[in-house]
Amino acid sequence: MNEFDLFTDRTGTKSSKFDLTGKEGVLPMWVADMDFKTLPEVREALKATAEHGIFGYSYPDEAYKTAVLDWVEDAYGYRPDEEELVLTPGVVFAIAHAVKAFSKPGDVVLIQEPVYYPFKMVAQANGRHVISSDLTEKDGEYFIDFDDLDEKMKQAKLMILSNPHNPVGKVFNKEELGKILELARKNDVLIIADEIHADFIYNTDFISLGRLAPDEVILC
Repeated sequence: MNEFDLFTDRTGTKSSKFDLTGKEGVLPMWVADMDFKTLPEVREALKATAEHGIFGYSYPDEAYKTAVLDWVEDAYGYRPDEEELVLTPGVVFAIAHAVKAFSKPGDVVLIQEPVYYPFKMVAQANGRHVISSDLTEKDGEYFIDFDDLDEKMKQAKLMILSNPHNPVGKVFNKEELGKILELARKNDVLIIADEIHADFIYNTDFISLGRLAPDEVILC
């Protein structure tokens, strides 16, 4: 038996996925929340911390930083500078703070719809104007209209890029990423890249923007 054959009932555990459906007997599949148990090694480490009994302020030590840097280097083929690591509670939080740090109210933020709705939400919540260079669809595959992207970048201060793209599943190749970077340089646009889905793609290779332009992008 493997993890795909197991079912763990999460009702009554304050699970957004299970407890907010509003109906009993429904198997919820409405949110990106996997129902696989965390690795035993992680659970044991959490137990050890809990058994210590004191939950004071903590900090990311050198072992943590090394683990992150080693992972990026092994998975994505480049090693960030340690001083560039910024610890945040989540990707959306990181994007929101990047928007606030690198633009001002009234500036234009560019997205590529259809895209994960918090991109638009966090920009607008911080007083930025959002425009979209929509992806185009043909025979079930999505593409960038680079002429439109160029025109929209002329208005923008920032671009929030989802790669692999959520929700269409597009994994941008090296040529596409290179063209995006070329237009960003041409139009003086800073790219904030959400690459959180890079670890589960199929039949293709993922290329991080950090590998292509480590000093020109913000990775979340």
